[in-house]
Amino acid sequence: MATDISRLTARFISPGIEIINPHIERGFIRHVLFDFDGTLSLIREGWQQVMVPMMVEILRQTPQAESEEEIHHVVTEFVERLTGKQTIYQMIQLCEEIRKRGGEPLSPVDYKHIYHERLWQRIEHRVAGLKSGKIPREDLLVPGSLELLNALKQRGCTLYLASGTDKHYVIDEARALGIADYFGEHIYGAVDEYWTFSKQMIIEKIIKDHHLRGREFAAFGDGYVEIENTKAVGGIAVGVASDEVRRCGINAWKRNRLIGAGADVIIGDFREWERLLEYLFLVKAC
Repeated sequence: MATDISRLTARFISPGIEIINPHIERGFIRHVLFDFDGTLSLIREGWQQVMVPMMVEILRQTPQAESEEEIHHVVTEFVERLTGKQTIYQMIQLCEEIRKRGGEPLSPVDYKHIYHERLWQRIEHRVAGLKSGKIPREDLLVPGSLELLNALKQRGCTLYLASGTDKHYVIDEARALGIADYFGEHIYGAVDEYWTFSKQMIIEKIIKDHHLRGREFAAFGDGYVEIENTKAVGGIAVGVASDEVRRCGINAWKRNRLIGAGADVIIGDFREWERLLEYLFLVKAC
């Protein structure tokens, strides 16, 4: 037991930065991609508490529906499994589950719109509060986000924002949080024609357009998609296992999932941004 604890402790370069892969080529990053929800933004914290009950409610109305408990288990499994991809993929799965139970579904886009309407009821006051100034933006940002974005810009990095949430929501919420200008025209999000957009497409385009070697590209995200896509091009993947409720510490479920996806580094937030950049860039943070 003592040996295992010693080995685990050695993987931390500071209390909040866990090194999973010590063999990455550091010091070359020029382009950095961020996921949005859960990585930078906390506006949509609790979205699962909207999506899962909505889907359970719909499936309970099908001709061959199981018990509410059984359906809840099924829905939770596929919602969690598809988290990180565009929202439409969870709705596509919902349609498949409706058909399995003898029902006739609406289109996945229809269900996505119903979900967004319900989610808006939960988060509207957050967005309005940010825009009016009644809610400080720091309250709905993962701690340390602004400091990290500033420091990366000072280093001359080009920043990108890519989300599975619909693009117009991402732009609006990024502006409300005061971070849209860090990304400029490089803000990407889901569209109804879901086959025309993916994080993989964005990452591959960045690599191709700028003739990057993998070590020159890094991504920060709390979902497996951007981590897997980044490792597929040889980039550096920082898993953000954020606890969106407490706004501190590590979410164990996210951590395990991010490590499974290939994360090189695990953090819970950006409070230790200086130490993190010292590690990634091999120089003192600005």
